[in-house]
Amino acid sequence: MAATTTRSSRSSKAAASGRSLAEIRRVAELLKQVSDPTRLQVLMLLSEKERNVSELCADLGTQSQPAVSHHLALLRHGRLIEPRRSGKHNFYALTEAGRELADVVVSVVG
Repeated sequence: MAATTTRSSRSSKAAASGRSLAEIRRVAELLKQVSDPTRLQVLMLLSEKERNVSELCADLGTQSQPAVSHHLALLRHGRLIEPRRSGKHNFYALTEAGRELADVVVSVVG
């Protein structure tokens, strides 16, 4: 019985804020994607311009190529970035959701 009460109180709180529970869960998932400092840094770098893995490695300084590729895969899975193939390289850019999230981060950081 307690689980039903908890679920319905969450639903009513979400509805009271004007957002559906599905929207709130989606936002929570987006925030999880950038909860890692490196992924947040990648998001901010890509908000400036598209880059390939080598450029991101150079800009990040201490991250190895496999580590950067892993972070890119997680961001891609979260639909915050998308690749564009050019020759032998993939160039990564923000999706609309990624751009919106980067704008929020910029407004928070100042």
